[in-house]
Amino acid sequence: MKLIIAMIQPHKLPDVKKALYEAEVYKMTVTNALGCGQQKGYTETYRGVIHEVNLLKKIRLEIAVNEDFVQSTIAAIIKGAKTGNIGDGKIFVIDLGQCIRIRTGETGNTAIG
Repeated sequence: MKLIIAMIQPHKLPDVKKALYEAEVYKMTVTNALGCGQQKGYTETYRGVIHEVNLLKKIRLEIAVNEDFVQSTIAAIIKGAKTGNIGDGKIFVIDLGQCIRIRTGETGNTAIG
């Protein structure tokens, strides 16, 4: 079992969801996040005052998958999120020690679904 965490651009979420559905990955958690990476933010002027914006809007996806879905999930996220520009995001893959479905008490691979 793996936990896949992806940080992507907000406007790419519909494309990533479509690619994940095509890869038969339907379960995910989506969270709004702020962060900066290599692009380091930008400056803008409002009423003559310069504001430095260094925390940019991002979307954080968390997807728990069984071993046989790891590569197809990663490929789907890349397919949907890639623009070729700085700021496309990152994908982290973490070992998932345990998963428990609260409703039934199932554990392990069957709990992920």
